[in-house]
Amino acid sequence: MDKIDKKYVIELSKKKNEPKFMLDFRLKALDKFNELDDPSFGPTLNIDFSKITYYKDNNTKMTDKWEDVPSDIKDTFGSLGVIKAEKEYLCGVTNQFESEVVYHNLKGNKGEVIFTSTDEALKKYPELFQKYFNNLVKYDENKYTALNGAFWSGGSFIYIPKYTKLDRPLQSYFRIQSEALGQFERTIIIVDDYAELEYIEGCTAPSYSSSSLHAGVVEIYVGKHAHCKYSTIQNWSKDVYNLVTKRAIVDEFGKMEWIDGNIGSKITMKYPSCILKGDYAVGNSISIAYASEGQILDAGAKMIHLGAHTKSNIVSKSISLKGGVSTYRGTTKITKNAHHSEAKVKCDTIILDEFSKSDTVPNNILGNDTSFIEHEATISKVSKEKLFYLMSKGLSEDLARELLVMGFINDFKHELPLEYAVELNRLIKNY
Repeated sequence: MDKIDKKYVIELSKKKNEPKFMLDFRLKALDKFNELDDPSFGPTLNIDFSKITYYKDNNTKMTDKWEDVPSDIKDTFGSLGVIKAEKEYLCGVTNQFESEVVYHNLKGNKGEVIFTSTDEALKKYPELFQKYFNNLVKYDENKYTALNGAFWSGGSFIYIPKYTKLDRPLQSYFRIQSEALGQFERTIIIVDDYAELEYIEGCTAPSYSSSSLHAGVVEIYVGKHAHCKYSTIQNWSKDVYNLVTKRAIVDEFGKMEWIDGNIGSKITMKYPSCILKGDYAVGNSISIAYASEGQILDAGAKMIHLGAHTKSNIVSKSISLKGGVSTYRGTTKITKNAHHSEAKVKCDTIILDEFSKSDTVPNNILGNDTSFIEHEATISKVSKEKLFYLMSKGLSEDLARELLVMGFINDFKHELPLEYAVELNRLIKNY
């Protein structure tokens, strides 16, 4: 069977027992995927779509009881520390293995809070689902939003009611276990007026000889005076193409924060976005891209100011070593009607050897004369003098480089939960 033809999509929708409107949506998205080319910017993508497995069912129904999860999947998530994290400091978790959510749990009685898989939300909350699905990130925006639209499976669906604040974060963890798998989760988060949410996302995969593809879509709606903080540590293996679209829309006096860490993958193209729709809305993004041998990390952020008196702040940290390539690519746009608004962009780059590369590609647009955009960029190479000084204090060359990197990303680590900051340290040491 041709894995990119309509028959495959029809069978997938039938297997999931979806309503007709979802099948129609998938087929439209598939047509658009076949029609569109790869992005005209960024790294060259050489993906053989005929070798990708677009859906893999582990024949496991979603459960809220850990003991009901198959032992091999339990072992995988257990070794990653996911379940330990749930017990110690999380309010709830969703674990996706391959194409489906296998384990989901929300601790205690949280009233009208909804935290489930997106597939389950389609069935249990159809009106809420249709109101927000494909509303902020349209399927026809680019080749990979179309691909997600055709084959989406899994992901988290979260609704935080008005005036509700969870005392601890929610977390989703996405695992690709098979070779040449495509994972296309769809996450929708609604933080209603005066509500607050902290959400954490983790991603991993083992290494294989052939490439896998991750093309997720995230849509976040932040209400009036609401606050959402979304933290990601992406540690895909170096044979994964990581091509995702993440976007938030923020109402008046609302606040959206992206904390975005990119450590793994073969190629990453990811630019978390905020549309500051309401007056006095705020959007923040702080990110790191850590590109080592065989990696191209093309990442950044987008801030679109529509409301008056809106504020945005982008801080990007890029690190290149062993021939890796890291690029900041971002857009900051203050529109004509977004008067008395302000935006700041700060891009810092460190190159650890003569084989690596880094670049900054900003696009700053100012549409009125009562607002301002500040952009600051620095680039530095680790000099032999700095290394010699640290080594003269008794450090090895590797430890000296590690110390410089840890100091460089200190601002980013401060934004993470303690457990994730510790994990970030471990990941970077392993590189």
